[in-house]
Formats: sequence, structure tokens, C-alpha cells
Amino acid sequence: MDSTVSWLTLLSFGDQGWGDELVRGACLSLGISISAYLIGLCIGLVGAIAKVSNSPIARGAAAGYTTIIRSIPDILIIFLVYYSATDALRSLLGMTGLLADFQLNGFVAAAISLGIVQGGYSTEVLRGAIVAVSAGQSEAAFAVGLTRRQTFLLVVMPQMVPLALPGLGNLWLVVLKESSLVSLIGFTELVLAGKMAAGATRHYFLFYSAIAFMFLLMSAVSTALLHVCEVRSYHVWRQK
Repeated sequence: MDSTVSWLTLLSFGDQGWGDELVRGACLSLGISISAYLIGLCIGLVGAIAKVSNSPIARGAAAGYTTIIRSIPDILIIFLVYYSATDALRSLLGMTGLLADFQLNGFVAAAISLGIVQGGYSTEVLRGAIVAVSAGQSEAAFAVGLTRRQTFLLVVMPQMVPLALPGLGNLWLVVLKESSLVSLIGFTELVLAGKMAAGATRHYFLFYSAIAFMFLLMSAVSTALLHVCEVRSYHVWRQK
């Protein structure tokens, strides 16, 4: 009974508990994940269009990007962005006499680095969805006078989105878990907040279990929402 009370106290909000820190860390993990996911979608869309374009240069650049991203460990990309980008910007600003002690914000570094990683995988998911749309749809659009941009926005994209949603949903769950990697650059997201709490109280099992539960909860809610989006988009697609 005392142990239960002690655990409840440690997980409570306020001065005696670590609940505030865990919730704050979970919010930061979600913020990083959402930012990285959106960055990855933007990069992935550009990369997918490049891969199906008629330009060999664009196809080669997109292929090189996806190959590199899928070959290098994600944590190394985070280190490269956080430390190398910081050094480069510090040198550039130092040359201008501005902010010689510049340090890249941990949140920004995490979002950019994970976004770059997500972009590599999103490119392949979106490319597959574009290719899955019948070529006859584009030919018919060209026949009625639509431009390439209009054809993509009005014909190809509405049909590719339902096809891409399952893969993009999996990528969201991946980036949600990978947000924990930014704890290695000292950014206090959920994992680092729980690690600090565990180290301070010596209740390792309690706080690591709490971290696992919170990630499981976020993943479960995300899976339910993604399923609803997939079902609705599929019905809309079938009606067209």
C-alpha cells in the first residue's frame, strides 16, 4: 500500500511529483513529431514529383537523396544537423560580426533532422501512390486542355492521397517513436524527462513504464484517427 501511494505521489502534479515534467515532455515529443512529419511530407512530395518527372537530373537527385537517407542511421543525421549546422551558422554569423556564440535550438534541430529523414521515406510512399494512379487519367486531363500542374492538383493528387495514407500513417508512428532520439542532444522531451525523473528518484521501472505507456497511448490514439481518415478517404475515392 505504501508503495502504491509512493508511486501515485511520484506521478502526481506539483512539487512532489513528476507528472508535470512527463506531460510537458510528451507535448514536446508531439510537437517535434508533427513538425518533422510536415517537413517530411513537403520534402517527400517534391522528391516524389522529381522521381516521376522527365528530367534525368531531377530523378538522379531524388534517387541519391532517398538512397543516402535510408542508408545513414537517423541519430547520425540528427548529430550532423545539430552540431554541423550549428558550427556552420556560427562561422557564418561570426564573419558578419553577429551572434558569434550562436547555438541551434534543440527543437528546431530535431524537427529539421527528423523531417529530412521522413522526407526520404515519404518520397517513396508518395511516388508509389502517384505511379498507382492510372496514366489514362493524366492523358484524359491533357486531352481536355489541363496543364501539368492542373492535372496533378486536380486529377492525380485526389486519387493518390487514399493510396498513400496507409504508408504515411506508418511513417507518422515511426517519427513519433524516433522523436525520443533527440534526447541524445540534450533536448528534454518525454524520454529524457522520464530518465531524469528515474535518476532522481531511483524508481526506474515506474518512470520507464510511464514513458512506455504514454507512447503507447499516443500511438493508439494516432492509429484510431488514421484508421478513420483511411476509411473516409477510401469511400470518397470509391465514389468518384
